[in-house]
Amino acid sequence: MAPPLLLLQDIRLTFGGRPLIENATLSVSAGERLCFVGRNGSGKSTLLKIAAGTVEADSGTRFVQPGATLRYLPQEPDLSAYATVRAYVEAGLGPGDDPYRATMLMEALGLTGNEAPDQLSGGEARRAALARAIAPEPDVLLLDEPTNHLDLPAIEWLEETLKSMRSALVLISHDRRFLERLSKATLWLDRGTTRRLEQGFTAFEEWRDNVLHEEEKERERLDRKISQELDWVRYGVTARRKRNMGRLRKLEGLRQERRDQRRAVGSVKLLASEGDVSGKSVIEAIDVSKSYGERAIVRDFSTRILRGDRIGLVGANGAGKTTLLNLLTGVLAPDSGIIKLGTNLQMVTLDQRRESLDANLRLADALTEGRGDNVMVNGQPRHVIGYMKDFLFTPEQARAPITALSGGERGRLMLARALARPSNLLVLDEPTNDLDLETLDLLEELLDDYEGTILLVSHDRDFLDRVATSVIVAEGDGRWTDYAGGYTDMLAQRGAAAPTRTVAKTERKDDKKPAADKAPASRGKLSFKQKHALETLPAKIEALTAEIAKLEATLARPNLFASDRKAFDTANTRLAAAQHERDAAEEEWLTLEMLREELAG
Repeated sequence: MAPPLLLLQDIRLTFGGRPLIENATLSVSAGERLCFVGRNGSGKSTLLKIAAGTVEADSGTRFVQPGATLRYLPQEPDLSAYATVRAYVEAGLGPGDDPYRATMLMEALGLTGNEAPDQLSGGEARRAALARAIAPEPDVLLLDEPTNHLDLPAIEWLEETLKSMRSALVLISHDRRFLERLSKATLWLDRGTTRRLEQGFTAFEEWRDNVLHEEEKERERLDRKISQELDWVRYGVTARRKRNMGRLRKLEGLRQERRDQRRAVGSVKLLASEGDVSGKSVIEAIDVSKSYGERAIVRDFSTRILRGDRIGLVGANGAGKTTLLNLLTGVLAPDSGIIKLGTNLQMVTLDQRRESLDANLRLADALTEGRGDNVMVNGQPRHVIGYMKDFLFTPEQARAPITALSGGERGRLMLARALARPSNLLVLDEPTNDLDLETLDLLEELLDDYEGTILLVSHDRDFLDRVATSVIVAEGDGRWTDYAGGYTDMLAQRGAAAPTRTVAKTERKDDKKPAADKAPASRGKLSFKQKHALETLPAKIEALTAEIAKLEATLARPNLFASDRKAFDTANTRLAAAQHERDAAEEEWLTLEMLREELAG
């Protein structure tokens, strides 16, 4: 096995009382694809920061192979020290790195590089941080929630880009499809310790359930032993007591072992408060259109949504998903056409930006709206502490301000508030943001049991497949099409890739109207990426040819196999890879040169 490029051993870190991380290990070798999973608040992001060197552990060791390069994508990138996005991205390049790659990545992510950091939206800041982390093609790439704030086309672009890189990857993400497609091994952080599975995320959940089941069986065996020892203490012969102090000590040891066991964190208990039954027809749109200036957001769109439908809205950022959602729910009036809302509708909206949360409000007050200590759920009062526990909040957090909550905890709080209100129409705008995988599972089950109607905006492909009965897709130029089934069904019906990517920027802080699309790339000339590849591929082919010759000379040395088997295997493996890379580079150059000649002719 190759030596690790990055190694964490016996990491321990305590915040306040109980240790957050007690005995964590992380090993990353060249080319590995590792997904890093665990509950919200388990310490995943903190351990990744320790790996990146931005946080120091209380104890344990961190080792980075001398000469190895490492880049880290934080959840909340800070660009404040830079005048432009380009300056921020290029500051991540090392000596010898290609600045054209930084330009290419910014262009692919819809950035010019001239943007001022203080004017960026959250999505634009995330795109800039991705370009900075990926541009150097480091030996180890640590990514904390890389798909947050990205639309579906950008997520699929990122998948393909990461697949093509040689970098070792460590990924934290709530996007199942993203993890399934990229990971080859899984690291699970659970109750402060790490467990590793040498398979990708696809195999993780079954493995995790088996581990927890075995733990529960072991706990039951321990409980039986304690019960047996207690029976002996209570009913055993008194005269033997002095001779059996060892057995008493054994009992106390068993009790201590039981106390020290940390149970798996409980599951969120999700239950929606359902209102009265709505009419059969919930929403009907007839030839609806909406524009901002000269840009059409929705053009001549018609649909009919019936009670019990679960409708997913899909499209690139800036395509107008939120605008269409507001039109369908009557929040926004169309420029033309008719919106008919059904009878007896009780609508509850989950706000993706958490804007309805007063940051200075206490957690309990956010749930009770300041009206005593009870929350009304399904028409019945529940004490706020008990309701909080259903969503994995501790009683100590009841008086804590919302500013003290993590992103995942805010997501659970928004769910708790929304699900306590009676409804027969749930409007969910990016409900999966910051939720851990276990909470997502339970949310999917709740939505499956919900008898009302659901309107859903999401970039999570797996979530759409599991929840939606049909999806409405932005086709460009204000056109929207309704497809039966989930996201995968939509792709099959379209017979094409994901919705065409617009390079429209996400909304800026001072501009809440959708940004205009960039003009499409002109036909009849090579793209920037193609021109750059045409210029750089000959040098790459020459370098690979020289490396192949050197490796062949090494393998031709007499007695190398017998004297140094490891060096022989390493050279032989690299020779095969270098030959494959040269063949691919030559084929790519030939294809691009033929295209250039064709366009020039």
